[in-house]
Amino acid sequence: MSNVTQSDLPPDLATLRRGGTASHRRRPVSVLFVHRDAEAVESCVHELEKAGFVVAADVVSTLGHSTEQIRSHAYDVVLAEYPASSSRESKALQILHRRVEDIPLLFIVSAMGSESLARLTADGAFDYVEREHLAQLPMAVRRVLNEQKLRAELEEAGKALRHSQSLYRALVDNPAYGICRCDAEGRIVDVNQAFLAMLGYSTKAELLAANRVSEIVRDFGQGGPLAGSSPKAARIAPLEIEWKRGNGTTLKARLSGRAVFDEGGDFAGNEIIAVDITEQRALEDHLRQQALSDSLTGLANHRRLFEVLHAEISRSKRTGRQFSLLLLDLDGLKEINDRFGHLVGNRALCRLAQIMTDCCRSVDTAARQGGDEFALVLPETAAVTATLVASRICNLLAKDGEEPPLSVSAGVASYPQDAKSIGDLVYAADKALYGMKEKQPKAARAARC
Repeated sequence: MSNVTQSDLPPDLATLRRGGTASHRRRPVSVLFVHRDAEAVESCVHELEKAGFVVAADVVSTLGHSTEQIRSHAYDVVLAEYPASSSRESKALQILHRRVEDIPLLFIVSAMGSESLARLTADGAFDYVEREHLAQLPMAVRRVLNEQKLRAELEEAGKALRHSQSLYRALVDNPAYGICRCDAEGRIVDVNQAFLAMLGYSTKAELLAANRVSEIVRDFGQGGPLAGSSPKAARIAPLEIEWKRGNGTTLKARLSGRAVFDEGGDFAGNEIIAVDITEQRALEDHLRQQALSDSLTGLANHRRLFEVLHAEISRSKRTGRQFSLLLLDLDGLKEINDRFGHLVGNRALCRLAQIMTDCCRSVDTAARQGGDEFALVLPETAAVTATLVASRICNLLAKDGEEPPLSVSAGVASYPQDAKSIGDLVYAADKALYGMKEKQPKAARAARC
């Protein structure tokens, strides 16, 4: 990418050049920021550089200037502040979407409720990162860049199938891409070795002998043209499926390719490219779980807790059924840390977390808000029943047999009886918790339940 000088840019365009000479271990990335907050941009650049990127960043403050910049420069990714819902901003966003159709677009958002996810997708976002969690930005950038690379590879693979038999044969021999050809009736005509390896077989005869043909053909569209009924719609839109390997394990694959038509325009079969994405999806699930769980106890974290509360309030409004929130506070954690050390203090937190998990149903959500504060969301549970759950947790913790002995304070609030919003519900439960603390002497807390 050519360098941009201040004289070349609109009045509100600032240019950042970071990184100097990149080592072979650092990944260069060219970024266009569409953001009005210079501090937010600096924070994004800092997180990317900290994660090993060499960043060349251009910054514009308006969507209008972004289209001019994209027209004259090449970027690896566009990071945009999610705009207001005004008609002017929406029109500019549509223009930006068309301009960056082939460039990964990530939105930086201040807050994100579930009702906004569909709108983000409609606005062309590859992904989004909340401003409060910019540490997740490098992971999101790596993901969209890798997906962009994979899309380019699949596009090249599609061109090879359409335009060059020699390139097609080279693709067939590529161990990263499984190739399967089916006739118009859905019978497998040919497969390459990579396709067999994905499914856990050595030969085509072994695959056919395992009676897997009907399963595979069903996923390919039951022998029909996946892409359409005419040669003009021959390209198959990518889709993801799950198969069973020969040993019974699950394979996740992304399929693309084309429907094949004969000279008379009649459907003659499908040519399919399969890419194994099992490890990629497993890694994404792991990272997603890490982002929503507490690293010490394994319980849900503060972010996940509030997602669950939001979902339960929405469900309660639909069904008219109540739910309860139980807040717990581990007593004397500071004294435990001071007297026995932080390892024992961490173990105390894990002891409480384990007992909470043991007392949970599959529909309940146990969470650690932070420090010595815990929460338990109990769907379709009245305050009386939630109080019994709290009592059980208190008793089990007091009798778990480990040293030092532990006790916990608890507070219960129910929706919609005690509150009409998440904030009011948490406040009501917290007020009940501290009411319990004030009523009972510290020395007697272990035996209060």
